[in-house]
Amino acid sequence: MNRVLVTGASGFIGNNLIHYLQSKALKILPFSRDFGMHYEKINSNYLDNEDIEVIIHLAGKAHDLKNVSNELDYFKVNTDLTINIFDAFLKSKVKTFLYFSSVKAVKDHFDNILTEDVIPSPSTAYGKSKLAAENYLHSNLEKKEKKIFILRPCMIHGIGNKGNLNILYNLVSKNIPWPLGAFNNKRSFCNIDNLCFVVNELIIRQDIPTGIYNIADDDSVSTNVIIELIAKSQNRRPYIFSINKDLIKLLARAGDYLKLPLNTERLTKLTESYIVSNAKIKSAIGKELPHSTQDGLLKTLQSFIK
Repeated sequence: MNRVLVTGASGFIGNNLIHYLQSKALKILPFSRDFGMHYEKINSNYLDNEDIEVIIHLAGKAHDLKNVSNELDYFKVNTDLTINIFDAFLKSKVKTFLYFSSVKAVKDHFDNILTEDVIPSPSTAYGKSKLAAENYLHSNLEKKEKKIFILRPCMIHGIGNKGNLNILYNLVSKNIPWPLGAFNNKRSFCNIDNLCFVVNELIIRQDIPTGIYNIADDDSVSTNVIIELIAKSQNRRPYIFSINKDLIKLLARAGDYLKLPLNTERLTKLTESYIVSNAKIKSAIGKELPHSTQDGLLKTLQSFIK
């Protein structure tokens, strides 16, 4: 096989993906602005001259949890850059294009099980910019001479990326009780090793249909289970208090006005459910994912120990 070009190669996903694919004897061309590279260089001539056979497009502007980013910046990076690289792909001899979108391109909040059939209606600039890129790619999905995959991972975790899990981890580390035990939510996660496994299958096999695929671990877990796993990773006893939900919601509303650590928005993020189905990708691959949900989470949490 010729080389695989990976954009956004210096990020957490790119780093892990490159090492995984190299372990499978694939030739990788890492591409990142952090390496002093310019994405304007990626045109059809460049791709053909570099003997690229697969493009994995990871580069993008991440979701800004502090809401300080300019909305246009999302579309410039997540939409326009994707379109430019995809157009170069269409004009080149490259056979396969994998675009990393996000479940947030579909819904920011969802009370049911998120499948690929759910009609997208994102509410944030991040989600809208990802969806705009998806829509451009989607119009070319039927090109018989090309393979185009749109991947929608949920919350990704793994060694080297603490993310939102770090907040809960620090809480348990300080023996602070978890006061929201009465909220039995369910959330989907995506182990980086499972993600790399899926991407490798999409690259090396010719029998997987082009299309849109959610990427998630098999099971969703509650925040209470996460607290228990964190305590287990530290050989601690979990402290979970089931305080009355109505009282907690009242305190959160007070926090909106008094600028307390717990407010309505934060309570929602900590207790809402977001379940993502991986049935379509597993059916397409015809294999089980290598890591179970809880074992993968425990491995990540154990890596936090300093």
